Amino acid sequence: METGMSTSQPARARSALEVLRVFLKLGLTSFGGPIAHIGYFRREFVERRRWLDDETFTDLVGLCQFLPGPASSQTGFSIGLLRAGWLGGLAAWCGFTLPSVALLIAFAIIAPELGGPAGSGLIHGLKLVAVAVVAQAVWDMARRLCPDRRRGGIALVAVVFLAMMNTAYAQLIVIVLGAVLGIVLCRSTSLGTVVGSREPMLAFRVSRTTGLLALALFCALLFGLPALAAFDTTHTIRVFDAFYRSGALVFGGGHVVLPLLQRETVATGWVSPNDFLAGYGAAQAVPGPLFTFAAFLGWIMSGPSSHALGATVALAGIFLPGLLLVLAALPYWLALRARPSMAAMLAGVNAAVVGLLAMALYSPVWTSAVQTRIDFVIAAIGFVLLTRWKVPPLAVVVLSAVAGVAEMLSR
Repeated sequence: METGMSTSQPARARSALEVLRVFLKLGLTSFGGPIAHIGYFRREFVERRRWLDDETFTDLVGLCQFLPGPASSQTGFSIGLLRAGWLGGLAAWCGFTLPSVALLIAFAIIAPELGGPAGSGLIHGLKLVAVAVVAQAVWDMARRLCPDRRRGGIALVAVVFLAMMNTAYAQLIVIVLGAVLGIVLCRSTSLGTVVGSREPMLAFRVSRTTGLLALALFCALLFGLPALAAFDTTHTIRVFDAFYRSGALVFGGGHVVLPLLQRETVATGWVSPNDFLAGYGAAQAVPGPLFTFAAFLGWIMSGPSSHALGATVALAGIFLPGLLLVLAALPYWLALRARPSMAAMLAGVNAAVVGLLAMALYSPVWTSAVQTRIDFVIAAIGFVLLTRWKVPPLAVVVLSAVAGVAEMLSR
């Protein structure tokens, strides 16, 4: 892979250490699930640091929505890859993922000591943070990416289809529909408002050979692991296979993977139903990708010879397929994006992404968090603090968490 950047940017800005530092901060503060993470990423990399323009960022989000796996982690990995090559991609993944892993493993160790209204209030407050963050993302992206009736109409169509469909493939279908509608409705859209007539802010290339190798490895593991698992006496390969298939076959992000994980861990007797639900609640409360729930399950399950090995195998299994698919898809995404003829399609995809965010704001974010008038007030205050007063997200997280605890204790 080759990487390049604008000569106006200092060489040190490309370093993997800088990527690690920025993503570590995000890994410690990005609450609210994959859709909220996209809001955090956009604020950090488009608005604040200007590593990407809005169109490039949204195109990356649209690409990752096409693919199975954790969309926010795939987006973060891609941004690290753009910024600092292979080490940058690895640094982005480690910085964004490992804080959540450490917190969930700590929870697995101390879980019997936790409980009560204060703990429930903390989780509830963090859910209200997600409402504010997703609402901010919808507001900002709708203004930029749906500036006319045609693209606004595509976003509304995406919302309607998502409301009508009850399938794990709903997001993929909506992205494809947005692309088709973009080709039909947005042909007269000028290139400058969709893709941009200027050079990309970051130029990089993943070779097609690398993409094909990544796709070959993805398929080899998907179809070869079940055969290897039949000869596994330590259960390690079986665990890796179970989590790899869960990560490879799920569309729609972290919440959608939970039924698959339940089938692979609870139904097989590796994890008790109570432990599974307790870990899910903890995964909702910590920052970072929800797929790190796999580390909790790997730690507590009976199978591999040690807790640490189980957590490592489960974590690698669930994240690897999504990252391989990103590497496989990036060369073709870049080739398509470079063609002016793709402007209309990308306009439709961008509008559909806005619809995805809007629907996610309602369900599961709003429906699982806002239950009372006080909840609405807390979420609204968080939204105003983020959008108008530009308060740092961490401060909003702390304020909402404290408000959630206070609300629960007052009941």
